[in-house]
Amino acid sequence: MTARKHSALPKAQVLIEALPWLTRHNGRVVVIKFGGNAMVDEDLKAAFAQDVVFLRQAGLKPVVVHGGGPQINAQLDRHGLVSEFKAGLRVTTPEAMDVVRMVLAGQVQRELVGLLNQHGPLAVGLTGEDARTISAVKHFPTIDGEAVDIGRVGEITAIDTGAIEALLADGRIPVVSSIARAADDGHIYNVNADTAAAALAAALGAETLMVLTDVEGLYEDWPNSDDVISRLTATELEELLPDLSSGMVPKMRGCLHAVRNGVHTARVIDGRVQHAILLEIFTDEGVGTMVVPDDPRPPAAEHLPGQATAEGAAR
Repeated sequence: MTARKHSALPKAQVLIEALPWLTRHNGRVVVIKFGGNAMVDEDLKAAFAQDVVFLRQAGLKPVVVHGGGPQINAQLDRHGLVSEFKAGLRVTTPEAMDVVRMVLAGQVQRELVGLLNQHGPLAVGLTGEDARTISAVKHFPTIDGEAVDIGRVGEITAIDTGAIEALLADGRIPVVSSIARAADDGHIYNVNADTAAAALAAALGAETLMVLTDVEGLYEDWPNSDDVISRLTATELEELLPDLSSGMVPKMRGCLHAVRNGVHTARVIDGRVQHAILLEIFTDEGVGTMVVPDDPRPPAAEHLPGQATAEGAAR
């Protein structure tokens, strides 16, 4: 009996370590952008689904937002359509938009909803088109000082959280595809999933935004160093943005938008690590970069004993 108690003690210690975070996040919305290698590796996909369901069962309200870059590329190839990118965004012709819509809503979302629902009748899929959850206008990125037409790529103009809030109130896990409908021309637009996740997090008043990536986090001096910045403020991030790689820009811009619009923390985490979400939220040692608002949080004395502050515990 003594040996059994001793062998089980580490499990109890893990649960106790999670207690302040469980207390802090109970009943709060957590928006998670699902992407990168976690979308194509079967073990990582399964671990992601387990993490999201764990959050829900632990009293949090997870909302999942996803894109589908690898799957879209594969399907465009099958249709003989070329994948082209400008200013870090996919050039989306009307023909390509049909493929994007089919892949996001009919393939990626269906698979993710199925993985989550292996654990119970929890997940419900919707796109930004549904109930006008995400509205957009045609986006013209600036390249070399000139506005460029890249097709059916949208810039978000409005978020309606009604459908998502209704699902959360019913105990469901909304899974949102990053597609939007325009109010002006009626077209369907492809929206960057990082941007969509950040906009939804802000509109929902989320506790945190989590963005899965294929890197450890935001590097301090890449490529000269692989040291990861564990925590930085909105202003510190804004100063770094011009020097970031194109792939990280929409993710970090999303984090910046989130924390400047009411989200307490935004985190870029390594989606190649199994259970990265649980490690980031419920342990002292995060697995990525956390962005916090510039405004100082209330002093520790105003928090419950043992409860993590809005900036998280020392990491």
